[in-house]
Amino acid sequence: MSDSTTRAAEVPASAADTADCPAAIPNFRTIALIIASAMFMEQLDGTVLATALPTMARDFGISPPAVSIALTSYLLSLAIFIPASGKIADRFGSRNVFRGAIVTFVLGSILCAQAPNLALLVVARLLQGLGGALMMPVGRLILMRNVARHDLVSATSWLLVPALIGPLLGPPLGGLIVSYLDWRWIFYINVPIGCLGILLVSLFIPDSNANSDEPFDGVGFVLSGLSLGLLLFGFELSSHEGLASLSVALVALGLAAGIAYLRHARHHPAPILDFRLMRIPSFGTSVIAGSLTRITQGAQPFLLPLMLQLGFGFTAAGAGLIVTATAIGSLSMKAFAPSILRWFGFRSSMIVIGLISTFGYALCAAFRPDWPVELIFAILVGCGFFMSFQFTAYNTVAYDEIEPKCMSAATSFYTTFQQMMLSLGICIGALALHGAILLRGRESPALGDFSVAFLVVTGISLTATIWNARFSKTAGEQMRGRRKEVLAEVE
Repeated sequence: MSDSTTRAAEVPASAADTADCPAAIPNFRTIALIIASAMFMEQLDGTVLATALPTMARDFGISPPAVSIALTSYLLSLAIFIPASGKIADRFGSRNVFRGAIVTFVLGSILCAQAPNLALLVVARLLQGLGGALMMPVGRLILMRNVARHDLVSATSWLLVPALIGPLLGPPLGGLIVSYLDWRWIFYINVPIGCLGILLVSLFIPDSNANSDEPFDGVGFVLSGLSLGLLLFGFELSSHEGLASLSVALVALGLAAGIAYLRHARHHPAPILDFRLMRIPSFGTSVIAGSLTRITQGAQPFLLPLMLQLGFGFTAAGAGLIVTATAIGSLSMKAFAPSILRWFGFRSSMIVIGLISTFGYALCAAFRPDWPVELIFAILVGCGFFMSFQFTAYNTVAYDEIEPKCMSAATSFYTTFQQMMLSLGICIGALALHGAILLRGRESPALGDFSVAFLVVTGISLTATIWNARFSKTAGEQMRGRRKEVLAEVE
């Protein structure tokens, strides 16, 4: 068999079954790294911005807490537009939408840098959020459509590299920009990265033509956006003192909008979020198990730096250096995940490593100032390694039984819940910490309060083991380089 014939056989079903992609598909590492570079820009922007909020507040003449709306407005935009990303990609072509998302993000960045006041900054961040909402799921969709199934584990591992470097570089880079330049350069640095990304997408990402004649679910778009947005803000406000009533009201309205959406989706031929996908065993199990696991992943970046500063007396810079251990562990995982999954399979690997990663983060509850810093750092490296493996496995096996025609709906659905559960993890961590403080009658958190919070979030994530055990023993066989017929479809 010729090399060209072999390569054609390796093209994933979604690429092979459509005429959207050229015959020569770039190496999966090339595609993964281009997509990851866009995600790097987004991750870097968020982590750098967090360090500059006090300086921005001073320039705008307002209090630092008030500037936090610049962060939450971005999250709101994500919640509203991520569900529609798959439909938009089908309507206008995934490469066109991905490239347009980068353009939108860069334009939003320029407007943020030019914003003379907080109100215009919030508007610009909403525009940035629109770009980010399309970049994440559409980038994953491109990967799924143009990478052979047995290369998806390696491709997903490569996808994590720049996306993990962003949070690693963000805090020190933000400190340098705020100290030696103007905070507006935080947004200007996205311009060259975005321009390079636009060029690389045009050169290396296969073209994808619009291939959908389904009606756009406008009512579902509004209802899902209302539900997700209200739930997001309601959960966030739940840990703020004096805002409990407003939080409950927002969550109640969000649930009501969610129920209205579910009733609407039953009768729409192409709902914006298709819950029928949950009937597919590998996808539905991955969504549930991954959501439970992301509770810890969302809470950890919030709880750990606070504990190191308030409980250990570390400076912000010192705490930041220790927290980088999890990113180092995540990066080192890339070389091992494909081999582990190939040797032991998805189900066994996720059960065992899921338990290790959860207990590893639970061990953070035992951290005390007299522990050697080297030991704490080593434990966090291990936590990052094993947790990153879990998400590589979840993000891959979820699409094991997804048919090509359902891929765009699946990526937007999966990314929506991924984002929501990370945000919910922060809220649960904050609520557990606040509850522990109240029970002990304190006004500020002590080490024991952080211990309680870590045990609460890891206890929730531990229940993912039940769902990991429900994966089929043959789940992901084709992704391990073995042939496996796609069995399930959305009816």
